[in-house]
Amino acid sequence: MSPRTRRSYDQYCSAARALDLVGDRWTLLIVRELLAGPRRYTDLHADLPGVSTDVLASRLKDMERDGLATRRRLPPPGAAHVYELTGRGRELLPVLQALGRWGAAELGERRPTDAVRAHWFALPLLRALEAVGGSVVEGLVEVRLEEGDFHVRVGAVEGPVYGDGPAPAEPDARLVLDAGTCAAIGRGEAGLAQAVREGRVEVTGEGPLAKALREA
Repeated sequence: MSPRTRRSYDQYCSAARALDLVGDRWTLLIVRELLAGPRRYTDLHADLPGVSTDVLASRLKDMERDGLATRRRLPPPGAAHVYELTGRGRELLPVLQALGRWGAAELGERRPTDAVRAHWFALPLLRALEAVGGSVVEGLVEVRLEEGDFHVRVGAVEGPVYGDGPAPAEPDARLVLDAGTCAAIGRGEAGLAQAVREGRVEVTGEGPLAKALREA
């Protein structure tokens, strides 16, 4: 598939230039998925329900061309190609977090047609953890929902900021909560510390983050 011709707003404006790169449908959601680290094409397609294979391939090519993502081959025994964000692409993390904060009011109750993945709660929860822990607290947090487990890396300055499944190492804190509470925290209807005090979030662990959550 040959790269498509880029469409531009042709405006000398930084917002317009940014939208030239990430304003296409699906691009920012691909970034959301790649913030978890290197992903295979098949995994991206599975976690982006509704995207066609042609559109996903086109967006990934655009992101490679624009310096937001790279494609590389894993060494044996994996031997699969994966996509991952560049440093420039990773700079979109606060953009996605701000967009999520702005859009939280539109979330409402889950609709029957809404797909859901546990790790889609990672970025809003990461923002809430950062607010509780402050800039001095870093750590690995494992989160358990009925929909599945994921983990987040609070204060990470490079590499993945979250991942699907249990934490790859002993976490500094474990949180157990339901999706409704997680969504309420993301919408700003409940603070994370408040939810812990009310018993809606169970916190275990002895790391600085666990202590900060229990003491907030």
